[in-house]
Amino acid sequence: MMHYLKALTFAIISSLLIFSCDMMNKLSTVSSPDGNLAVTFSLSNSGSPQYTVQYGDDQVIDTSGLGIEFQSLPPLKDGVQISSIERRSVNETWQPVWGEQKEVRSHYNELLVSLKETNNQERVVKLRFRVFNDGVGFRYEVPAQKSMADSLFVMNEQTEFALTGDHTSWWIPADYDSYEYNYKQTKVSEIDASEFAGENERVDRQIDNFNAANTPITMKTEDGIYLSFHEANLTDYAGMTLGVTEDLKLVSELVPWADGTKVKTKAPFSTPWRTIQVGKSPAALAESFLLQNLNDPNKLDDTSWIEPMKYTGIWWEMHIGKSTWGMEDAADGSFDDQGGSTHGATTQNAKQYVDFNNKAGIKGLLIEGWNTGWEYWGTDSLGFFDFTTPYPDFDLQEVVDYAQANNVALVGHHETSGQAAHYETRLDTAFQLYHDLGIHHVKTGYAGGVIPKGEYHHGQWMVRHYRKVLEKAAEYQIGINAHEPIKATGLRRTYPNMMTREGVRGMEYNAWSEGMPPEHTTILPFTRALSGPIDYTPGIFDITFNEYSDQEQVKSTLANQLALYVVLYSPMQMAADLPENYLMDNGDFHPMFQFIRDVPVDWDASHIIDAQIGDYVITARKEKDNSTWFLGAVTDENDRTVEVPLNFLDDDETYEATIYKDGKTAHWEDNPTDYTIDTQEVNSDTVLELWMAPGGGTAISFEAL
Repeated sequence: MMHYLKALTFAIISSLLIFSCDMMNKLSTVSSPDGNLAVTFSLSNSGSPQYTVQYGDDQVIDTSGLGIEFQSLPPLKDGVQISSIERRSVNETWQPVWGEQKEVRSHYNELLVSLKETNNQERVVKLRFRVFNDGVGFRYEVPAQKSMADSLFVMNEQTEFALTGDHTSWWIPADYDSYEYNYKQTKVSEIDASEFAGENERVDRQIDNFNAANTPITMKTEDGIYLSFHEANLTDYAGMTLGVTEDLKLVSELVPWADGTKVKTKAPFSTPWRTIQVGKSPAALAESFLLQNLNDPNKLDDTSWIEPMKYTGIWWEMHIGKSTWGMEDAADGSFDDQGGSTHGATTQNAKQYVDFNNKAGIKGLLIEGWNTGWEYWGTDSLGFFDFTTPYPDFDLQEVVDYAQANNVALVGHHETSGQAAHYETRLDTAFQLYHDLGIHHVKTGYAGGVIPKGEYHHGQWMVRHYRKVLEKAAEYQIGINAHEPIKATGLRRTYPNMMTREGVRGMEYNAWSEGMPPEHTTILPFTRALSGPIDYTPGIFDITFNEYSDQEQVKSTLANQLALYVVLYSPMQMAADLPENYLMDNGDFHPMFQFIRDVPVDWDASHIIDAQIGDYVITARKEKDNSTWFLGAVTDENDRTVEVPLNFLDDDETYEATIYKDGKTAHWEDNPTDYTIDTQEVNSDTVLELWMAPGGGTAISFEAL
């Protein structure tokens, strides 16, 4: 009898263990709220964590490994078991301080898997998965524990994204220092940046793996599913690039420190979220708020001083050669023809810009080159930029007073030439000056190799630096427009003073290089712009600027330039051309300039009406706290006719549509400034037929009658 009871007890315990394992396996799948997207977590036979992603009937991510490698410690990868699984669901809404939408919904189901090693170390790691209707985010969480009590050095992150096909992809090289490349469209297997090997000769370019890409990298499967891979909440960690293996896996490759370490940290720590956006159309990617929803809520108690705005600037004139940043000649200066007679940031010139802004009703004015040190940009001299001392021909207080008297807000400028360590020693002094002058926006720049030498723009040292600047700026009520930045990862939700950033091959490249092809701006909304706002600096009216250059030009039509204010989102949009190019011979504004004056930078609603990546984009947005809508449409090098249903307009309203479009003979290369302006009454039932010239576009304002 006793033997029978022991056998029965063993059988019951065994059944419970099997039942427990079965339940654990069932709990290892988490689906999106709408049930279309599912992540399944499992362990391999060797006890290695892995996952798959299913979208409807399609598996979009095959079995993909997960793990972390440390210096002087075994990797956290094999020989683990599941110790617990927790689930929860969140459905909430929040209001951005500024943005593309008045309100954002965060709705997801979460799976938290706790793993423990079965060996003597018994280290613990957690994997947290959040599945939204529009994508997936997951991250590693390493809690404090005795076996990992000291400083940790991450040498690699073994995160994989196993693709299920050789998808069409839009990508730029995995450069540790720059995102300023034209996007390529190839199969994933054809990702090869070896043509840019010569770029590594520059101090501000570094590509270690030519078969790797920076993120976001966007793809389209044969079944028409769109995917984009990126990261969210990049905090005190190295930026992630993605290497491509022969079996079509994307494998995480972290940007290193100068000593080769990838991440220097200590438990407890969490990695950034690794993200996969998924949708049936390009619009589904562009309208996603996945990245922001994976960041913490706003940490700033007072945001009343944060003001989205349009701005002009003493900037484009330097790029096309009308003037210079520096005032005096320097024997080893990096800019040609330096000299006092060509200095752009003079008191007189600044006042002329203020007068134009006042007349045009444009709030902001950026002034570059006002502070000493520009002659030595690109040299090995350390600490030559002084962020508080003006050149002798620029009276800072006089310009500030004149701007304030004319209702113009100055946008400050801090170029560091990559000398980040020096800049940190000057942050309080520099920001205090701007705060005392009532300046609430600063453009920062890091054009050059990073100092400390050996560090990269996208490594952990600089990630820490960019955050330090952002947090310090918030203390002084200053919003940041960062150039040569780390990638955007949704932190604008947490720190809404992170207004916008470059991080793209932007308008300036048209001034002194081969520039960008017309298709460039039809790709950006579904690649770089997925990460956050772009300071692309549109609005060039003198497309060829022949007075200053015989070769370079902007590869777009005039109507295309207007459309970019809607297509490429930023809470700070620049009217980048010289003020005189917005005026007619009689002193009146150019008729097409009215759209720039009218278009806002803060929105209640945003929709991608239609798009094909690399071909065309049509975007509509509704002005914040207003009934007015705006539409922007751009095309690549091909002309095209598109039908645009206006069902995004408010029902039961009639609107006057002012249509700024390409003229009949417009062409980005041969006749870029041919334009036509029409008006007509429309409503939500109207379908407009729009023709766009090669490299052209259409911009429309809809004013309720």
